Amino acid sequence: MASRATGLKERNPAPGIAPTGSAPAAPVPTTAAAIPAWAWSVPPVAVLALVFLYPLGLVVRESLAPGTYAEVLGSASFHDALGTTVWLAVAATVGCLVLGFVLALVIAFVPFPGGKAVSKFIDVFLSFPSFLITLALLFLYGSVGMANGIWTDVTGDPEGPFRFLTTPWGVLLAEITYFTPFVMRPLLAAFSQMETAQLEVASSLGARPLRIVRQVILPEALPALAAGGSLVLVLCLNEFGIVLFTGAKGVTTLPMLVYSKAILESDYAAACVVAVVNVALSVGLYVLYRGVSRRAGA
Repeated sequence: MASRATGLKERNPAPGIAPTGSAPAAPVPTTAAAIPAWAWSVPPVAVLALVFLYPLGLVVRESLAPGTYAEVLGSASFHDALGTTVWLAVAATVGCLVLGFVLALVIAFVPFPGGKAVSKFIDVFLSFPSFLITLALLFLYGSVGMANGIWTDVTGDPEGPFRFLTTPWGVLLAEITYFTPFVMRPLLAAFSQMETAQLEVASSLGARPLRIVRQVILPEALPALAAGGSLVLVLCLNEFGIVLFTGAKGVTTLPMLVYSKAILESDYAAACVVAVVNVALSVGLYVLYRGVSRRAGA
């Protein structure tokens, strides 16, 4: 019995113990030294430097021609373009905030057939190019658009009364139409996370709808409004396609001034100066927004 047990131990040694007389286990090959963490950042930084920082550096270098900044920044055309850009961007942002808040309220809290389809369409609308919306407005309110065509057919006048698309008001309408969904998207996301119990309690206590919106919904929507509004403001400062496609010849924004200086006048140094100012405005607004949102805890 003892000899049989001894034989079993020799045939089945304890785990981790090599049998007597067997060859030692082959050593596990060692892996190469671990790649430093900082090395993983080299490829994306290299791509970013190649496709963004290098062209931006060329623009900044071109703008540093002697006397160019003083000449451009002191010109009346730059002052007019800067003022037009700022007031259009601010007015479009305010219009998008008001219209986007109202539409998001209706979609989120007023049940109606097709509400979910409208909400999904907002996501699709964000992918549309800006000139497409401008072309749609031209088909409606352009000099040969549907509205003027109906007017001439009914009244017999040779021309219709709708001429506002080639004015700053037409540009403003197109920007509000295009950028309002950029405000609605974060608002709808914020409204979807609100607990309906708060609204039900406020309603049961006798609060009217406007008071519920002002005291319950609006405070919850402020971070989303700030996010959407800041995004729209930055996008409007850099909008080019809407101004170009409306044909508003009297409306010159900073991006249009860059186009005019570079393409029409071949003054690349002046165009680079305006472009650098435009980039500085956009980056400054973004930094200001991040600082305000961080303090507000958004």
